[in-house]
Amino acid sequence: MAAAAGEKRILCVGLVCLDVISVVETFPAEDSDTRCVSQRWQRGGNASNSCTVLALLGAPCSFMGSLAPGHAADFVLADLQRYGVDVCHAVRQPAGHLPVSIVIASASRGTRTILHAGGNLPDVTARDFERVDLSRYKWIHCEARNAGEQAAMLRRVEQHNRSCPAAERVRLSVEVEKPREELLPLMAMGHVVFISKDLAQHFGYHSAPEALRGLRHRVQPGATLICAWAEAGADAVGPDGELVHSDAFPPETLVDTLGAGDTFNAAVIFALSEGGHGHGMVRRGPARPGAGRAGPCRAMPWPSVAPPGLS
Repeated sequence: MAAAAGEKRILCVGLVCLDVISVVETFPAEDSDTRCVSQRWQRGGNASNSCTVLALLGAPCSFMGSLAPGHAADFVLADLQRYGVDVCHAVRQPAGHLPVSIVIASASRGTRTILHAGGNLPDVTARDFERVDLSRYKWIHCEARNAGEQAAMLRRVEQHNRSCPAAERVRLSVEVEKPREELLPLMAMGHVVFISKDLAQHFGYHSAPEALRGLRHRVQPGATLICAWAEAGADAVGPDGELVHSDAFPPETLVDTLGAGDTFNAAVIFALSEGGHGHGMVRRGPARPGAGRAGPCRAMPWPSVAPPGLS
């Protein structure tokens, strides 16, 4: 989506990849020969997916990530542009292969099983990030990957913020999905930090509230920490320490769960970037058919299904 004159953008830094998705009635047994219901190529990657959702919500957004030479990269680049995502900060690497995910989606269960081939592309660097004009952006979201380089990127934004009036500062969010020790320091550098169920379970936590209480000390003072827990909904803890919860609101028909977490992250970023602060991002969850009662506590918006074409 083209930004109106003077309108600031959201930048998502992270992965774009090619997903090859095979839809089957039921997940195949090992060493079997199974006919697919359908098969397609699709653009994937956490940051890439979140850009798609932001664009569909009407937010001018940009993607920054590495692209390989070749037809697969041309395909994903064209698809980003088709959704109106600005790609001026996509970095074309001179060699290498675009990451590819083979996805087996079960139509009967709504599950997706992913086999990921990481390729050999270097991630974007702090030097690449120096070319970003920070005055164009109101929010920058980092999918935690190459921690050392991303830490330098985030420090540059904080330095920029110190020289700006409050209304011109760039807000920072960080998603830490993979339980890799070197990524954890990035949790201390975001104003909003998303952690995954996998990360929480890696530390031995059995629920989102338990994980938030146990990991809150890793974020900076004043930050908001958020953890989505699949069908159990999502929880957040803000600067005042109050725990906020949202039930998950299942759709009437589950298509699949591809991109659910990326959709959730993008929806929260969109709500906050539109003026929400702290508890301003939360609302009382309405009762929906089949969803049960939202409960007495305030609740974060929970996207119930990924938009078409998202993986």
